[in-house]
Amino acid sequence: MESSLPTKGNPFPPGAATDRLRELASFRTTYVAIVAFVFLYVFTVQGAERLLQRHFQGAVRIAAEASPGDDSVVGQIRRAVRRTVRESTWVRVWGVQVTAIVLGADGSAVYTGGLPLPPSSRDPLAWARESERILPASSDVTVSVPHNSLLANAILVFYAGALLTVLYLYQRAVAARQEALIADAVGAREAAAARAGQIERELDGVRQRLDEVDLTGHHQAREISGLRAERQALSEKLAALELRESELLSERREGREELASEHAALEELLDEALADLQRKDEEIGSLNTRLRRASKDADAAAASQGREADQLGRRLRTLYKTLELDERAISDLVKLKDETMKLRAEEALKRLADDVESAGSRRKVGGLPTGIPVFEIGYAGKGRIYYTHGEQRRLRILCVGAKNSQKKDLDYLARIVTL
Repeated sequence: MESSLPTKGNPFPPGAATDRLRELASFRTTYVAIVAFVFLYVFTVQGAERLLQRHFQGAVRIAAEASPGDDSVVGQIRRAVRRTVRESTWVRVWGVQVTAIVLGADGSAVYTGGLPLPPSSRDPLAWARESERILPASSDVTVSVPHNSLLANAILVFYAGALLTVLYLYQRAVAARQEALIADAVGAREAAAARAGQIERELDGVRQRLDEVDLTGHHQAREISGLRAERQALSEKLAALELRESELLSERREGREELASEHAALEELLDEALADLQRKDEEIGSLNTRLRRASKDADAAAASQGREADQLGRRLRTLYKTLELDERAISDLVKLKDETMKLRAEEALKRLADDVESAGSRRKVGGLPTGIPVFEIGYAGKGRIYYTHGEQRRLRILCVGAKNSQKKDLDYLARIVTL
C-alpha cells in the first residue's frame, strides 16, 4: 500500500498534489467547454448562412428565367422571385432574412423586394421588346440569420443543452472518482484495523503461553519482538490511513462547494450571454426599422421620378412631332438637376425638330460599330445630345449626356447600335 506521508523536498503528500492537479484540470475542462460552446454557436450560424446563401442563389437564378412569349417578362420574374423568397419556409417559419435583387440586361431594376407588379398588357410586340431589353437577367442574393430568429435560437438552445449535459456528466465522473478514492481509503483502514485486531489476539495468546512456559528461550523472545515491531508498524499505517481519510473527506466537502460556485458562475455567464443577445436583437430591430424607412423613401423618390419622366415624355412628344424620344433620353433629361441645363437641352431639341441642318454645330460620333450612324449636338457648353435617323419620324433621340458621362453614353450607344 502506497504511503501518503510527505517526503523530503515535497511539502505536500503525493495524493494531495494529484488531487490539486485534478482540480485544475476540472476547471480547465469547464472553461474549454464554454469557449467551445461560443465558437460552435457562432460558426454554426455562419455555416447556416452560407448554405442558405447557396440555396437561395440557385432558387432566385431559376426564378429569373422567364419565357418571352407567354406574358410580360418583368411580371413573370417578379412573381416567381417573390414566391421563391417570401413563401419559403426558411423565411416564414425560421426567421431567415433574404434580400434578392434582379437586374435586367440593360441594367434596369427588375426586382428589389419592393417594386409592384407591372400592369398587365396583351401586346406581344411590347412583350418582345421588353424581353430583348431584360433578358438575360442577373441576380444577387444576400442571406442573413438574425440572432433573434427561430433558427439561431434553436442552434443556441441545442448547444447550451449539450454544454450543460457534458458538464453534468463530467462532474458526475469527478464525484464518482472521489467516492471511489474514499471507498478505497475506508477499505484500507478497515483491513488495517482487522489486521491490528488479529495481531492483538495473537499477542494475547502469546502472553498466555508465556505465562505457562519459561520465557528464557531465545526463539520466543525474538518472535515477541517481531510481533511488537509489526504491531508498531501497523499502528503507524493505521494512523496514516486515518489522516488520509480525513483529508479525502475534507477535499470532498471542498469539491462540493467548488461545484456549487462553478454552477453559479455558469448561470451568470449564461445570463450575460442572453442579455448580450437581447441587446443585439434590439440593435438589429432598430437597423431593420431604419432600412424599411430608407426603402420607403427610395420607392417614393423612384415613383416621383417616374411620374416626372412620364409627364416630360408626353409633353416633348406632343410638342416635337418630328422626333422619336427613347426612354433613356427622357430619363437623362429628368436626371438633370439644373433647370438651366434642362431648358438649354430642350432648346437644342426644338432646333433639331424644326430643321436639323440649321440646328447648329453637330458631328458624327466615331468609335462605334458599323451600322446605324449616330450624331451628336452640343448644348450649354459641355452637354451632348445623341441622335440618329428615326424609323417612324425624322430623328430618333437616343440619350442625353455630358462630357463627364461620355464613356458610359458611348458604351450604351454601342449596345443599341448592334441590336
